[in-house]
Amino acid sequence: MHVPVVGTADGDMRIMVLRDYDPETRTLRFHTDARSPKVATIEADPAMGVLFYDKAAKVQIRCRGRGRIERTGAIADAAWAAGTNFAKRCYLAPQAPSSASEEPTSNLPSEYENAEPDDAAVKAGRENFSVLLIELERIDWLHLAHSGHRRAVFDGDAGHWVAP
Repeated sequence: MHVPVVGTADGDMRIMVLRDYDPETRTLRFHTDARSPKVATIEADPAMGVLFYDKAAKVQIRCRGRGRIERTGAIADAAWAAGTNFAKRCYLAPQAPSSASEEPTSNLPSEYENAEPDDAAVKAGRENFSVLLIELERIDWLHLAHSGHRRAVFDGDAGHWVAP
């Protein structure tokens, strides 16, 4: 369940890497390029959906929540500091994500395709880095089983069984 589908209010969905979960605040943490179109979408309408599926456990988890973008501050700084230079190189991309291109492109500077930049080189990417935090409001849990599925819904602290 490390790579859920994340949906924004405009209906766009994408696979994102889950970086952290805080159970006390029910907050998921992801990283994204601050220039990405999804950032403006989230800032305009923070309604979000997240879909997890664990094939081995036969568990689907649908979540609804509110997203917010952190470009600066302690959360973004700590997330940036914890990243590897190989991961940080994505934020050195010369074009904003979703920019038109005449040909297929990795959107990485050519010197960093198949190479990890050093500490000095990745500093320039910090301005393009942001953290997406999604505070979960509703969780819909479904366990698939031959003997019969089971489903529960959690709204904040209140949870109850529902028919699958």
